[in-house]
Amino acid sequence: MRALRLMDWNSEPELVDVPDPRPGPGQVVVRIGGAGACHSDLHLMHDFKAGQLPWEPPFTLGHENAGWVHELGDGVTGLTVGEPVAVYGPWGCGTCSRCRAGAETYCENLAAAPVPGGGGGLGLDGGMAEYLLVPAARHLVPLPDGLDPVTAAPLTDAALTSHHAVRRSWPKLPPGATALVIGVGGLGHMAVQILRATTAARIIAVDPRADALALARAADLTLTPDDDTADRVRAATGGRGADVVLDFVGSDATLALAARAVRTLGDLTIVGLGGGTLPVSFFGLPYEASVQTTYWGTRPELQEVLDLAARGLITPATTTFPLDRAVEAYRRLAAGDLTGRAVIVP
Repeated sequence: MRALRLMDWNSEPELVDVPDPRPGPGQVVVRIGGAGACHSDLHLMHDFKAGQLPWEPPFTLGHENAGWVHELGDGVTGLTVGEPVAVYGPWGCGTCSRCRAGAETYCENLAAAPVPGGGGGLGLDGGMAEYLLVPAARHLVPLPDGLDPVTAAPLTDAALTSHHAVRRSWPKLPPGATALVIGVGGLGHMAVQILRATTAARIIAVDPRADALALARAADLTLTPDDDTADRVRAATGGRGADVVLDFVGSDATLALAARAVRTLGDLTIVGLGGGTLPVSFFGLPYEASVQTTYWGTRPELQEVLDLAARGLITPATTTFPLDRAVEAYRRLAAGDLTGRAVIVP
């Protein structure tokens, strides 16, 4: 089969021929229907060198995956060949307390994981190929009726990551509260929809791109960033600031905006990998503002995301590419020439 593989750090991926995977005991082969192209893949291509991560190339890219069960290994039950499924991307040990709770992103027994801190497309072969070998059936979530794999693929990261970040702040988003979304890209446009679907908060979205802000249709207010953006957020909230700030960029500029816009007792959640820093001091943030980072989400939360999508409450904006144009998709992603999410359809 053909697969898009990262052969080495600091390089472009290559489309090469590899053997079709075969499942061992407890494993499942999925025929890929869609694989999302994520901005974090660009970091894998350009920002790392040998020894920085606990795994090395080569591996097939693609950690946002959905498709159909193709072949079952010995001992697998509860799945049928041809069944449409989403792939839960983080692959932990499966036995530590975090993994048993479905939070394999935070596996604490990395020595027993298939690949420490990673999964398919992150150290192991991912879904930018015709078939994907999934090491355990627990990583597969059946798709609800009416949800196809092309739509479901970006939900496994772009929506799941956003949902996890929103969900952990639900107690601070009752009626009368305000959520500020900074960066309306592949993740941010999902966060706006998830906020609308799961909370009664007022939503403010910030992005310099008009086409990105067009994806924030569910927001109550959209802003382009400038030196006065934080003041405009405070003006729109009666001087209080945003109860929850979700920064999907993570640059110095966006973190500074987040710190200026967050409300006393609010949440400031850093989701983006923009490489910025947030100085913290006694007077650097409003009193009792909580700052946290998040990574991906849990398997139960993926089920919630799929349910929201199947009911039409959230819909990812996607541009599809065939596998032989996957490199083009990444180049357009790097150039900022895509809105929403690119999905590779083998």
